Amino acid sequence: MLDVRGIHTCYGLSHILFDVSLSLAKGEIVGLLGRNGAGKTTTMKSICGMLRPNEGTIRFEGEDVTGRKPFHLVRRGICYVPDDRRIFADLTVEDNLEIVHRRTGGWSRDRVYDLFPPLREITGRRAGFLSGGERAMLALGRALMSDPKLLLLDEPTEGLAPLIVRSLEEQIMKLKDAGISILLSEQNLKSSLRLIDRAYIIDNGRICFHGTVRELENNEEIKKMHLMI
Repeated sequence: MLDVRGIHTCYGLSHILFDVSLSLAKGEIVGLLGRNGAGKTTTMKSICGMLRPNEGTIRFEGEDVTGRKPFHLVRRGICYVPDDRRIFADLTVEDNLEIVHRRTGGWSRDRVYDLFPPLREITGRRAGFLSGGERAMLALGRALMSDPKLLLLDEPTEGLAPLIVRSLEEQIMKLKDAGISILLSEQNLKSSLRLIDRAYIIDNGRICFHGTVRELENNEEIKKMHLMI
């Protein structure tokens, strides 16, 4: 479904990503793991069109989408959920969902509320007054309203209490069961390993490991060198 090959991405004169390659098949959850500042968010932004790679290609469902504008990629089925959620604080929960609703898609408010029941109880509340867990649910629910085929989740568990993290993990697995592919960027290794099928580790803008969950779990050297804080 997604095939990233040899991308180099810069912020101005700063070279951030170096020859990054990764792939993701339909229905997979693939982890992009690494420390803060390793290049995870830059990779996500390069894929979703917020940054244009200086070199390399990004293919989605066989089509070269390198450098396409974000709104084009949303229409193609790629949706990015940033780590700071980016919800509209002055709008209600319901309005946050409706503002991006693709009525030709398979997702509706009721379906989002079925996935995240707490949101059904606060539909009229302004998003600026939500808790961290409610914001995380709303950000993911809003992404689903665009009817994505591929979700790019950037640090979805950041700042959340352990019970909320486990609840969010359950919802993410339900999305996988619904056929949505997910590229998951995380620093929370324990949470990631409960969700992902395969892992890429990025450090200093370079992919330094790719393997299955079991291969990563058994590789203490790689974890200590590139993941432990």
